[in-house]
Amino acid sequence: MGWVYLSVAIGFEIAGTTAMKLSDGMTRLWPALAVVLCYGVSFTLLAWALRSLEVGVAYAVWSAVGTMAIAVIGILVFGEGAGALKLLGLALIVAGVVSLRLADAGV
Repeated sequence: MGWVYLSVAIGFEIAGTTAMKLSDGMTRLWPALAVVLCYGVSFTLLAWALRSLEVGVAYAVWSAVGTMAIAVIGILVFGEGAGALKLLGLALIVAGVVSLRLADAGV
C-alpha cells in the first residue's frame, strides 16, 4: 500500500507545484489555495507511505518523479527551454533514483 500512497502523493505534489506557478507568487486566490491543499494532501500521503517504505527511497522517488514531471510541464505547458544540459540533469536524477531503488532491492 506504501507505493500506492506514494504514487498519489506524487500526483498531488505535481498539481501543487503547477498551481504554485499559476498563483503568480501566491497572489491569485484559487491557485494559491490549490497549492496549500495539494501540498497538505501530498505530505500526508507521503507520511503514510513512509510507514512501509524506506525514507531514503520514498523521498528520492517522490522528489525525483515530481521534479521530472514539473520539468516536462515547464517545457510543454509554460514554454521553458529544454537544452541538452537540462535533459542530462533529468537523466542523472532518474539514474540516481534507479540506483537507490536497486540498492533497496538488494542488488
